[in-house]
Amino acid sequence: MTSSRRPTVNEVAERAGVSIASVSRVLNGKGARAETERLVREAAAALGYIPDATGRSLKLGRGLQVAFAVDDVANPVYTEMMRGVEDGLRDAGQQRSGAADGPRLVVASVGHELEDLIALISSLSRGFADGLVISPLRTSPALVTALLEAPVPVVVVGNPGDKVPIDTVRTDSGRGVKLAFGHLADGGRQRIAFVNGPSETAPGRARLHGFESAAEGPQGGLAGAVVEASAFTVEAGEEAWARLAALPARRRPDAVVAANDLLAFGVLRAAVSAGRQVPRDLAVVGIDDTEYARIYNPSLTSVSLGAVRRGTLAAGLLLDRMQQPSRAPRTRRVNPRLVIRESSAPRSVRR
Repeated sequence: MTSSRRPTVNEVAERAGVSIASVSRVLNGKGARAETERLVREAAAALGYIPDATGRSLKLGRGLQVAFAVDDVANPVYTEMMRGVEDGLRDAGQQRSGAADGPRLVVASVGHELEDLIALISSLSRGFADGLVISPLRTSPALVTALLEAPVPVVVVGNPGDKVPIDTVRTDSGRGVKLAFGHLADGGRQRIAFVNGPSETAPGRARLHGFESAAEGPQGGLAGAVVEASAFTVEAGEEAWARLAALPARRRPDAVVAANDLLAFGVLRAAVSAGRQVPRDLAVVGIDDTEYARIYNPSLTSVSLGAVRRGTLAAGLLLDRMQQPSRAPRTRRVNPRLVIRESSAPRSVRR
């Protein structure tokens, strides 16, 4: 090549006769068919191509940019997770490069459509980010394929599948639901309902499984109605409480486990507006232990899933992947922890 201009990944793909995604997979050490790898490496050598993003990744210094993609950035659990990612990028970047600042974080709120999330992953080939941390509510074979073929390193906060070869940070939210159920049962509650979010989502499935598992345990006779809300929002929680309140008297709950804090706030708000006293008449436990759980009145008992910690671990995995593209995928785990506050006081304890 006689021009002094740097060759591009598009030119490598064109010369090798493969897709840009295949070039990115080979050059990022993510694995490909032997023939594809040979064609890409021969084309890169012939053109004198040097992967710019990989070079910057090895430096882990200024200019490195990481994208953080979630369904709804307004959800406080994602805000806390984002803070963890920022902390992890800054601290790890300083340790490894000595830079005064660290990699920059770009936040993307992609909504609930998988197509939009897949489009975002594909757009990473344009170079606006050198790595991606993603926490999707929903998964699909198409999303998994897009993650595996992403042109930059990716870390998933969640469970894309046990056999998917990608770095992940996971928690056991089903176990968290069981902790909440046991706490309410031990506090003397007699009918414990479950307000879930959409069951086709990853957290919806995991948390429903946790409640069903608790219902099959020694205290399972206390399990009450299960209501599936339309979303993981306060408004959906209010609607869910209306459905619970409409049940026959013998089936109305005196305790509710909500699949996240926003649903729990909705249940609390609607129940109190209807004249129920919390926790005397109704105990409520959420999941996520967001900052609002501590300042709500009454303060909300909630299961912490370590959002900040998960974000920090994800950032560390991403920077490790950038430094060592060929290393085997790893999984980090954060255990759930019950944080007891006013909203679930036992029947024998007055507020």
